[in-house]
Amino acid sequence: MRIPLITLTVILAAVFLSVGLSKLLGQQRTREQMDHIGVSVGLTKILGVLDLAGVVGLIVGLFWPPAGIAAAVGIVLEMIGAVIYHLRARDPLPVSLMPLLFAVAAGAVAVLHVLAG
Repeated sequence: MRIPLITLTVILAAVFLSVGLSKLLGQQRTREQMDHIGVSVGLTKILGVLDLAGVVGLIVGLFWPPAGIAAAVGIVLEMIGAVIYHLRARDPLPVSLMPLLFAVAAGAVAVLHVLAG
């Protein structure tokens, strides 16, 4: 059970590191996308910080599982919010459901931590 947990954790951490940095640095494409779904610059920065906190929590969770569980739950909640924002912006269904995929992956990390005991 440890290999799937480590693999999924590393993949999620890499994705959220990239996404979080792009939000914090205000990259043009990210800014346009966030504007499109109605997220302010201030909220975008907050989400970037939360993404990076999630990365830290996921990695620390490999050594201290409660941190990994907390980070995974936080990512699930953020991704549920992202789905709502995409649906409100009337984005195509595949775009709207992409955050749901990350929510499921983060949920799997939390479950794997619990099962690993």
